[in-house]
Amino acid sequence: MSFYVVQFLSGLASAAALFLVASGLSIIFGVTRIVNFAHGAFYMLGAYVAFSLTERLSGTLGFWGGIIAAAVIVALIGVLVEMLLLRRIYRSPELFQLLATFGLTLMVEDLAVLIWGPDDLLGRRAPGLRGAFDFFGQAIPTYDVLLMVLGPVVLGALWLLFHRTRWGVLVRAATQDRDMVAALGVNQKWLFTSVFALGVFLAALGGALQIPRDAVNHTMDLRIIVDVFVVVVIGGLGSITGAFVAAVLVSELNAFGILIFPKISIILVFLVMAVVLIVRPWGLFGKQEAAARQSPGLAVQPWRPLSVQARLASIAVLILAAALPLLGSNYALIVGAEIAIFVIFAVSLHFLMSVGGMASFGHAAYFGLGAYGVAFLAKLAGLPMIVCLLLGPLLGLFGAIVFGWFAVQLSGVYFAMLTLAFAQIVWSIAFQWVEVTGGDNGILGVWPAALVATPARFYWLALAITAFSVVVMRILVFSPFGYALRATRDSGLRSEAIGINSKRVQWTAFVIAGTFAALAGALFAYLKGSVFPDNAGIALSVDSLVMVLLGGVETVSGAVVGAIVYKALSIWLVSYTELSKLVLGGIIVLIVVAFPKGIVGTFEALVAGGRLSFLRRPSPRAAQTEGAE
Repeated sequence: MSFYVVQFLSGLASAAALFLVASGLSIIFGVTRIVNFAHGAFYMLGAYVAFSLTERLSGTLGFWGGIIAAAVIVALIGVLVEMLLLRRIYRSPELFQLLATFGLTLMVEDLAVLIWGPDDLLGRRAPGLRGAFDFFGQAIPTYDVLLMVLGPVVLGALWLLFHRTRWGVLVRAATQDRDMVAALGVNQKWLFTSVFALGVFLAALGGALQIPRDAVNHTMDLRIIVDVFVVVVIGGLGSITGAFVAAVLVSELNAFGILIFPKISIILVFLVMAVVLIVRPWGLFGKQEAAARQSPGLAVQPWRPLSVQARLASIAVLILAAALPLLGSNYALIVGAEIAIFVIFAVSLHFLMSVGGMASFGHAAYFGLGAYGVAFLAKLAGLPMIVCLLLGPLLGLFGAIVFGWFAVQLSGVYFAMLTLAFAQIVWSIAFQWVEVTGGDNGILGVWPAALVATPARFYWLALAITAFSVVVMRILVFSPFGYALRATRDSGLRSEAIGINSKRVQWTAFVIAGTFAALAGALFAYLKGSVFPDNAGIALSVDSLVMVLLGGVETVSGAVVGAIVYKALSIWLVSYTELSKLVLGGIIVLIVVAFPKGIVGTFEALVAGGRLSFLRRPSPRAAQTEGAE
């Protein structure tokens, strides 16, 4: 019995850091509506800065002084980020905010490696709290007791701050109605800055307090951010109390899951999040009206089919791409095939996001299911490649049917987080079901048929399937189904009023997008000759979002261009620089701030602007008349 009590207390200690980071994210979202993917980066910076201060200035600041100073320093860095970057995108759709903060995360990861190196760093023990005390034969670290007390203390302090101070009243008012607060004469900019500083301070403090417990490394940000998003969504966006309860729940599930449910311990928290979102879409302590907010926030103009000139240009580009084997090396052909595969992946997500208005954070689930589908058929059943390519994506289709039915019942951030939960469930099953999937070792030897075994022939196959997929998706965009889907995106009530079954249309779109993503995954398995759990990981889902937003989510062809540019740039940077994430993150941030419409959207705007200026330019005769007057 004492063992379970100790396990419970250990879960409470872990909940403290999780609550600090989650409460900061919840505060920031509640007021600024920024979906801050970089929140984990501030947590990581807090740990790194605290390590440096406690090691080098321990005689001056002391251990606890170094912890507090680290949180303050990172909070000041957060203020600079808010003033220089986030102020420019407060009115942007949440997806663009996510993209900008993701780019910032990439930059911070490489900067951390550049400053502190790639190795794990072991911090000092907290003075006076280095030992443990005996609890019926079980040792409980003294430092864990401090963390157990810290969580409720911080919760109480935040409650007093938000309910007993004028600043807190303004923050709560801004959470309800930002425009009304501005109308009352409150300086919104500095209110947002102060809120962001507090949120970053809490995240950095959570990271700094971990140095006596865990090694400091440059992967801390992605490890914590997924759990933090889970906590915030379960508790309810904007709710500090909800973040505390959810942090305890998630930490205890992690502590006891490995003991009670060892086979599903990794996916346990995501199963709980999925159940909570299905039963109570706005979270345990969230407000119901928040669920109605649409996440994409896209102002997609009425699209028109390609003109004759554009069609001829597209055919010419396809012919040039098909000629690559005549000029390029085998490496170039492998890269070209990979880019073509990710074009399918990006186009499928674009169809869901732009046409359907549904932003999925877990689109990699169907990519991974398609990859595992062909691997099972090829390795376990020994079927030929053509049969595997036809039947393998059906696993992704089935996953999209099941997950999509639940997901389309939600909207906005809650829809996105439920898709993330489903994707993590798929990843966790692939990682833990070692007997079938091979676990982290993957499934090897998924080689293409002899007919397409050469780089040139496989490239042509990938290019042909990509061209077919893009054409089919484009036909769907301008089909009656595509118009019905856009109607549900623009106004669910109006579409229902004219007889469109909105949920059924959205579900169908979800299944279509998932099937094409599975097709891309099936091709990718043959390209790499293997399948791993990372094929369904969160990093791949984020990559697909970046591709779509980089090319231009408000354009039909943006996903194609975005996939080509992002994938080619990623491969090139990895080959030629050790700071690929820093450069790539900087480019992403620059595009979001300077070219929010994406590459294709910005190009179209420039072309349209040039035409308008030409139309406005007076004729020579009119200019002469104006001069005579």
